[in-house]
Amino acid sequence: MNPPGKPLVWLRGEIKTPPFTAEARVEAGHLLRLVQLGWKVGMPHSRPMPTIGPKCHELRVKDARSDWRIVYRVDSDAVVHTQDPRPDDCGL
Repeated sequence: MNPPGKPLVWLRGEIKTPPFTAEARVEAGHLLRLVQLGWKVGMPHSRPMPTIGPKCHELRVKDARSDWRIVYRVDSDAVVHTQDPRPDDCGL
């Protein structure tokens, strides 16, 4: 049985887990799940990134040691995480 929502697709490369704290890892997972379910996640957790592309956004995850950014694109059938965001990744 597939879970509801759009699939989360990793565009390229190896997925490297940053040194998140446990709390930041849970927050990042929660925010990505909301995006998969079609929720409009806004500031302060997410913002559009029109300089990268019209469908691109960044999630902001605060951690005890760092502020992390996760760049993603929302398509009609998937949420695409861009490991190394480039203009071609987001439809420019």
